[in-house]
Amino acid sequence: MLVAKQYRCTHSSHCICIKGHLSEDALFLVFQHLNWNPRLIAVMSCVCKWFDEIAKRVLWKEFCLARAPKMMLDLQSCGSHNIDGNWKALGKLLIYCTGSTKGGLFNNLSIPGHFVYRTRFSRTSGKSLLMPQCRNDVLYVSDPCEHLDQGDEGDIGFFRGIFKSFSVSRVKRMLIDKGAKFHPTEVCPYCKAKLWSMLQAKMIPRSASCRLGSYDEYVEYFVCLNGHMLGVCTLLPLSDSEASEVEA
Repeated sequence: MLVAKQYRCTHSSHCICIKGHLSEDALFLVFQHLNWNPRLIAVMSCVCKWFDEIAKRVLWKEFCLARAPKMMLDLQSCGSHNIDGNWKALGKLLIYCTGSTKGGLFNNLSIPGHFVYRTRFSRTSGKSLLMPQCRNDVLYVSDPCEHLDQGDEGDIGFFRGIFKSFSVSRVKRMLIDKGAKFHPTEVCPYCKAKLWSMLQAKMIPRSASCRLGSYDEYVEYFVCLNGHMLGVCTLLPLSDSEASEVEA
């Protein structure tokens, strides 16, 4: 048996496909053959409650394991279960740059979100975004997703990340000890949980701007209750020679 059998019916009373579903094992094999295509998983999730439930429980998990196997193995090690039940959110974090809406988390920035074909997540880079007293925590963070020539804002980079075992992390404990407030209106775009501002909590070290290649040391990021992180920085402008190489 490829998928653990579910004994509880997950259909809604209005589901039009109560009868005639493929078995969960058959769906598993179909999407395995499709290499866990995230677009098709998302489309199938819209069919009915039953499809959405198996996508959250099985298909998004397999997508994450296939896309970043070493990272997923580490996130689940040492009894860490912080991503159980959040595979869909983690899958979205792996492939989606949220951008920014005007008046949202990053105030005046208005840059549409978009899917990213492939992103490198680094545990080493994550340490540079943590205060020295929190560097035993594990944070995987992406390279900045570049959005160039944003008018007066210059070149902008968005980055995202995930903590391992955030519920028992020093970062969370420090945020609570500081009495950090949640953002009054915005929530995590990946899981809809409440967000802390690391800038307002004064928990962004100077090493963060160095690691991200940030211009004028502007870095801001937020962390949600489930350990998802999203942030923005201004990027160093290209030199004339670098710009020529890009245009060539």
